[in-house]
Amino acid sequence: MPWVDKEKCTGCETCVEQCPVGAIFMTDSIAMIDMEKCIRCGVCHNICPQDAIRHDSEKVQENIDANVEKTKKSMGLCVKYLGNVEEKDKCLKRMLGHFRHEKEIAEKTIERLEKLKNV
Repeated sequence: MPWVDKEKCTGCETCVEQCPVGAIFMTDSIAMIDMEKCIRCGVCHNICPQDAIRHDSEKVQENIDANVEKTKKSMGLCVKYLGNVEEKDKCLKRMLGHFRHEKEIAEKTIERLEKLKNV
């Protein structure tokens, strides 16, 4: 999914003008993407003269780090509010289950989307 690097966006509005579905608008001279309208065509990413429109694939490590920190925080809170260290391990097990579930959903979604190539 596309996102705007607010540090790089100069407010030139090239992306606003070129978006085929009108999914990009300006707020305080910074491009914003309406993800409900966005069709993920890549036009904005390809035409931005400042290279300010980026793709989620560039945030993989950042997302991994955020998930690990979220899990560590949850584990600490489980100990704090539930009173014992055993809860930390239970919390980790639940978080591992959550991410395995997300992986399963992603894998099955990819399988179904791959079949669209043959339609």
